[in-house]
Amino acid sequence: PVPLGRCYNLIFSHEMKLTLLLTLFAVASSFAPVPLGVSRVGGTKLFDGKANAIRDRIVTVKNTKKITMAMKLVAAAKVRKAQDAVLQTRPFSETLQSVFGGLISRLGSEAADLPLLQEREVKKVTLVVISGDRGLCGSYNSYMIKKAEKRYSELTAKGIEVDMVMIGKKANSYFERRDYPIIDYYDCGQKPTAKEATAISDMLLAKYLSGETDSIELLYTRFVSLIASTPSARTLLPLTATGIESEGDEIFQLTTSAGDFSVEKTKIDAAEPASFPADMIFEQDPVSIVEAILPLYLNGQILRTMQESVASELAARMQSMQSASDNAGELAKNLSLQYNRARQAAVTQEILEIVSGASALEG
Repeated sequence: PVPLGRCYNLIFSHEMKLTLLLTLFAVASSFAPVPLGVSRVGGTKLFDGKANAIRDRIVTVKNTKKITMAMKLVAAAKVRKAQDAVLQTRPFSETLQSVFGGLISRLGSEAADLPLLQEREVKKVTLVVISGDRGLCGSYNSYMIKKAEKRYSELTAKGIEVDMVMIGKKANSYFERRDYPIIDYYDCGQKPTAKEATAISDMLLAKYLSGETDSIELLYTRFVSLIASTPSARTLLPLTATGIESEGDEIFQLTTSAGDFSVEKTKIDAAEPASFPADMIFEQDPVSIVEAILPLYLNGQILRTMQESVASELAARMQSMQSASDNAGELAKNLSLQYNRARQAAVTQEILEIVSGASALEG
């Protein structure tokens, strides 16, 4: 017969081993993947504070990625609207350029006497700077601000007086804080209109014709592609007849290629000068007609540069949001690795505690 005390020890040993096996099985099952943000019902909480913090951060990063992707798609939709606006204004500018070229050919040397075509001794220059109203568009605004600062320094170093007209909040706030000579400010929305361009051009024309300034330079961002744009400068006034006649254009269209956004660029030659018969009689003097056309041309140029700057801003925002989404995805991946390591370390620690407790009981 087996002593009663030994029977109790054997029964206790078997029960302890069975409990240990069941515990190890329950702990091992916790290695199965658990969706983030979902806790085990009725289970033991195996994660420490560090793992829980990483899990919450992963959820936050993934939500941020969704926001940046949505902002990219919104910017893409606005780019399409901007390019449609450019295409709609193109027929008017082509006709205007053609009529102007024909009139210049008809007038010959008489065109040189027009006020907007006469060059003066430059003592004062007005810089018109086009920037964005909002951020989150990469280096779009900073590049334009640096371009304007550089041009301002170049002119003042030559002893030329400079004043500035700001189109867009970002550049205006930057130069205003640094006490630059800003004489006027205009908003630059996401949809520039002919009314806004007319208000700007009327102010510039009045300033130039009254002799308050000798030259007007326009600084804007030239659209190159979805991943590149170039800060550019051009002389707005005085105009050059040959420049207007021979000025070509480029049309950009946002398309998709291989499941991603791309741009198709079309080069458009200058419009052919309109041909007027030698015996054609004008109701008004051709010089008066040219004087009326030049402000319209100036309006069109300001509107076009504003539209191109907006398209550049939206393209820069698309690229910036794409980079932010890629970075968020990479960060979520790295955090998932850290989370899994912390989770496995917590489970391993609990297994060691159970085994150590069982060994202590057996000993």
